[in-house]
Amino acid sequence: MLSQIINLNLFAFLLIFVRLGTAMSVMPGFGSMQVPVPIRLTFALLISFLLTPVLLPVLPGEPTSASLLALLIVTEAVVGLFLGIIPRIFMASLQTAGTILALVSSMSNAFTQDPISESQSSVLSTFISTAGITLVFVTNTHHLMLAAVVDSYTLFAPTSVPLIGDMSDYIAHRVADSFRIGLQIASPLIVSGLAYYIVLGIMGRLMPQLPVFFFGMPIQIALQFWILISSFSVMMLVFMRYFENGLHAFGSF
Repeated sequence: MLSQIINLNLFAFLLIFVRLGTAMSVMPGFGSMQVPVPIRLTFALLISFLLTPVLLPVLPGEPTSASLLALLIVTEAVVGLFLGIIPRIFMASLQTAGTILALVSSMSNAFTQDPISESQSSVLSTFISTAGITLVFVTNTHHLMLAAVVDSYTLFAPTSVPLIGDMSDYIAHRVADSFRIGLQIASPLIVSGLAYYIVLGIMGRLMPQLPVFFFGMPIQIALQFWILISSFSVMMLVFMRYFENGLHAFGSF
């Protein structure tokens, strides 16, 4: 091990750091603005240092010109950006689900800062996104994100040109799947909310003097909270299965 450290190939270390560092700067959790930049940089450097002896056989030799070196760095950065965006798209399914949940439970006007999406989101969206990223790290599923970067060298060789068209097509399909999963996660509250609106509308027609807004809003919020509490574990199981299966597409782990 000591001889490997002494004879460390700085060029190989640079290529690994570019791909891994770019991916980690975008990945959910690792690339969060809540994590200080020096910590993120140090973590990426340490992992790149550990992976250099392992990935050295699959890396190309040193380029003969500065233009080839720049081309390799840009290629690795594009691949790393692609590998980091995919898990963030998976996490976006919870953002979609939370937005729908807030809409059907009449809580879409309550906004707070979401540390996961790093934007203003509804309270329910922030809660479900935070619960999702917590589960990812508690269950060690975040190791799959790093393993996907390591195994990506069999899919995206450093000497090959990235297929931008195929990457764009894959991202577009994953965005569509993310929206579909988010809709499925929020489906219990969508069904209950639709049924409640129908009943409330019928009551409003049968009793015109009934103050529908003051009468229906507290019951709706309490009902949706009860359904959310009852089905929350299943929602998270659906998300975790979707997240894991999506990352398994990049390797044999």
